[in-house]
Amino acid sequence: MKYKSLIIDNPKDLMFGIAPKPVKTPRGLEIGGGQLYAELNFTLPTMTISEATLPEVYRHYTEITEGALKRALELSSKGVVLELETLLEMTRTPQIGVEIVKRMSDICERYHQQHGLISEIRLTPNDLREFERPSRQRTSALLDPMIELFERGLAEGGDMLSIESTGGKEISDDALMMCDLKTVVFALAVLGVRDMRFLWQKMVAIARKQGKIAGGDSACGFANTAMVLAERRYIPKVFAAAVRVISVVRAVVAMEEGAVGPSKDCAYEGPFLKAITGIPISMEGKTAACAHLSPVGNIAAACADLWSNESVQNIKLLSGMAPTVYMEQLEYDVRLMNEALRLGPDHRRILQQLMVSSDAYLDPQALVLAPESVIRISQALLKGETYIANAKSGAMVALDIIDEALAAGQLLLPEAEKAYLPQMREALCEIPDSESDFVEMMLPLLDKSKFTPAEYGL
Repeated sequence: MKYKSLIIDNPKDLMFGIAPKPVKTPRGLEIGGGQLYAELNFTLPTMTISEATLPEVYRHYTEITEGALKRALELSSKGVVLELETLLEMTRTPQIGVEIVKRMSDICERYHQQHGLISEIRLTPNDLREFERPSRQRTSALLDPMIELFERGLAEGGDMLSIESTGGKEISDDALMMCDLKTVVFALAVLGVRDMRFLWQKMVAIARKQGKIAGGDSACGFANTAMVLAERRYIPKVFAAAVRVISVVRAVVAMEEGAVGPSKDCAYEGPFLKAITGIPISMEGKTAACAHLSPVGNIAAACADLWSNESVQNIKLLSGMAPTVYMEQLEYDVRLMNEALRLGPDHRRILQQLMVSSDAYLDPQALVLAPESVIRISQALLKGETYIANAKSGAMVALDIIDEALAAGQLLLPEAEKAYLPQMREALCEIPDSESDFVEMMLPLLDKSKFTPAEYGL
């Protein structure tokens, strides 16, 4: 890993709205510069995307953008980010995604020129390689439409480029269900790291060439999958907490390759990225309940620079269309946090303390996101010489923090989960720090019908 020391090493400095390396957007938002902004995430209602339905698809995205910006303006918003997470058909046929970006960008520019409202578009194409099994991370023809959408989408009005990449997912899915920690570490700290390096070299080069912002990735398909599985009681919460920490070594590769943030909203590894790299981060919590439930509804906002909601369908609610409703909810949340920032250090610390204490001891996944935990874990994530060593070290400290909270009688945890803690420590201890040794250990154990080593340079 390129990072050897923390940019933020004091929990008091890990604060919402303030990042050591703020990002200035094309229209003038300074993300992480002392003010939070809402980032609205949205998607289509349940429908088929085909040549015949494209006019309806475009109408939906036009309606979403108009409704969101109109409500933001009415609420005296200081600026917003709109995230377009493309669906499969929009990336497989890049012209569809490009046309949506263009229509959204035209509306954003009109609101800027006529009303002074600053809005930016985060373009997040989906990773098509996930739909090929065994996946071909480097040689798949599905990379071509992805790259085309990266390039043309930014040229037509996308301001930030992100993705939820899936390198290693083909083996992590089963490993999560089986609570196989060794394979999870292999998927994230070996395969994920290698794929991130391959993909983000391309993404950063494209963004720089066009003068746009390379944002960040998300371990959504890994750590968020674990969180949802734990929420449904399929796997232990302590296991999901460890997966969250391990995912950091994969996510930080985007920054090592030149991404500057803001990180993706569904990347709950964001607080660690902020401590390690100083970038601004987007986070989601209680306002993501439209898409998934979570145990981190308040604490997720503790050091956010953009406050988001996760994908909400464009459906009619009693008050209006759902994306417009979520725009209002996000704006009121950031208005509160911005007022605390305006009133000074004491007020912002009190608000952050309440966000943290209301969640931290009700679930180990929340506990590891508390600023004090984030700094301790982040220090451990930089101790070793390899991504594997750092993943192990970070996970061990996360388990230490959980054990300490249990010993103090602070953490609410089902009795059945406590037995997993020593088992997880044992599994981590059996993993060698050396990548070559770890690869030699794991390759004979993996199903080659699901995983092709050469696609990761192995």
